[in-house]
Amino acid sequence: MKLVFLGDSLTWGGYGGNFVAQVAARLPAHEVINAGVGGDTVVNLLARLDEVLALSPDVVFIMVGGNDAVSYTVPAVRPYYQAVKKLPGGSVAPEDFTTAYRDLLTRLQLHFVQPLIGLGPTEYNRELVAARRHYNALTRAVAAAFNIPVLDLDTPFTPAQPIERPPVTLDFIRQIGERSRRGWQDYETERRQWGYTYSFDGMHLTPATATAFAGHIVAFLQAQAGV
Repeated sequence: MKLVFLGDSLTWGGYGGNFVAQVAARLPAHEVINAGVGGDTVVNLLARLDEVLALSPDVVFIMVGGNDAVSYTVPAVRPYYQAVKKLPGGSVAPEDFTTAYRDLLTRLQLHFVQPLIGLGPTEYNRELVAARRHYNALTRAVAAAFNIPVLDLDTPFTPAQPIERPPVTLDFIRQIGERSRRGWQDYETERRQWGYTYSFDGMHLTPATATAFAGHIVAFLQAQAGV
């Protein structure tokens, strides 16, 4: 079976823990392809869906919404999403998120590909936790309309009492790119400094969390796709 993981930097795994690589290691009888791209929104996933369909996947596991929530909630970072991710106005409003997600699932099903959906967490600050959960709720509603199974990775990982931290800035986004380029990996020191739980910067997974993610996802794939 060919399994494609479609999403943003959490799926890409080049900045923090890589759960897709761990899923692949646990499912050696199957072909696992990582189609995660840092900074992507659901609009970006839809724009590059033809590349994914060209792989002739059997299953596509989708996890997206973090950048959508950030772009809509934090106006200061919209120049990044407009310039780099080519989003009109630099954000994905809730209604646009829902429309794009519906289009994404419709196209997958028209190509006889089984979609499965993950709901990702965040713990950057309370504002973004609330925003991400709103976009996760929109995702769940769309999935229900298509009768597509959903794996909730938000509830078990997002802390009950998120820390307070200033809003996301363009400097924060630039730091992600700069650290990735130079191979920075001091995740645990960063996690302790900020008091985060599953992440090292409020958004991206530590290697230990990626291991836990892989366990949840493999069990979900076994139950829903028979891998």
